Amino acid sequence: MNAPQSLFKRSVARLNWPGIESTLDQNGSAVLQGLFTPAQCKQMADLYHQEDLFRTRIDMARHGFGLGEYKYFNYPLPAALAELRTELYSRLAPIANRWNVLMGADEQYPASLDEYLERCHDAGQKRPTPLMLKYVQGDYNCLHQDLYGEQAFPLQVAILISRPGEDFTGGEFVMTENSSPQTRAEVVPLVQGDGVLFTVNQRPVQGKRKIRKAVMRHGVSRVRSGDRFTLGLIFHDSK
Repeated sequence: MNAPQSLFKRSVARLNWPGIESTLDQNGSAVLQGLFTPAQCKQMADLYHQEDLFRTRIDMARHGFGLGEYKYFNYPLPAALAELRTELYSRLAPIANRWNVLMGADEQYPASLDEYLERCHDAGQKRPTPLMLKYVQGDYNCLHQDLYGEQAFPLQVAILISRPGEDFTGGEFVMTENSSPQTRAEVVPLVQGDGVLFTVNQRPVQGKRKIRKAVMRHGVSRVRSGDRFTLGLIFHDSK
């Protein structure tokens, strides 16, 4: 991806982070508007066919994950993608630390992604997790959580590369929140270039008397037509 790295640094810095954090606290997800331009989306979609950039391809049906496929990037990541992951992490670590305090968890995350990845690697999680997903007509992604070991950063980002209503129809990003005995479902509307910031596993929710932990899952509804590409940014590495 040939976009100048400074473009992504500026695109992250210009976002309304107080508003994003407030929405994230309320819903467990928030939209990061316009992270990529249409030209950057096209560049990213073109990367999908460069096999040397990826370490593995997953057939979702084979593993019971749904229908579709995705590919995990190799290290080193494309430079702009690495910078975007680094910049987003630095904004998200303070939120993750605040959430852990509210939920009574001892773990606190370091300020930089490099430091956190060292922690992952010390735990045996050394394989990169940023990925690209491709869905065609009839494909979908079952509700799930992206957990790959004892180290699991509680937030991640998915960026819609394709144009809803033009490149594809259907394929909505879906989240569920389980606060026993009820489960709440929410569709997060996105346009091309938007990212959705969302909870990987658990988030704090204010109950009547105390903070409780809500279990979150995410997925993608069935694509009705066309092709849908997504970039996923997970901040912990895998075993």
